[in-house]
Amino acid sequence: MPDPLLTPTLELPVSGARLRPWRFSDAAALARHANDERIARNLRDSFPFPYSPGDAEFFLCSVADSSRDLFLALEVEGEAVGSVGVHFKTDVRRRSAEIGYWLTPACWGRGLATAAVRTLSSYVLANFDICRLYAVVFATNPASARVLEKAGYELEARLRRSVVKDGQTLDSLLYALVV
Repeated sequence: MPDPLLTPTLELPVSGARLRPWRFSDAAALARHANDERIARNLRDSFPFPYSPGDAEFFLCSVADSSRDLFLALEVEGEAVGSVGVHFKTDVRRRSAEIGYWLTPACWGRGLATAAVRTLSSYVLANFDICRLYAVVFATNPASARVLEKAGYELEARLRRSVVKDGQTLDSLLYALVV
């Protein structure tokens, strides 16, 4: 799968925004933008809150060591303000990949997440032997569901009582883009 030396930089159709490889110099911006409960409450528990400079360094080291998946910074006006990743599956699911993303609340409502998901999805489908991209969002996160819908993903299923977040058992929504 992806060669980390060939990780793309992708321009977004939003002024001053692009997707690019993470750099160790992004650690301070990553810690600052990721340290927001509104982000963490809609992501897996492996995304910590509070999000410390040590968490940022750990993430950047794990990204640097990964040759299997894509991890891109969402950059706006020269600063990393979010992340988009694609996790390639194996074995019988080898033509599927899961996409995930987050964006600092200061940039919400500008179409950046949709542009990032749409752009990276197009790149993955054009450059890898993938016929299915999917994302699973908490049913309590309609904004993320809307991002996927605007990026061309379709709701395939409501997975009832499928996740536990902050002590609550919640439904999740499975979205997919299939070619």
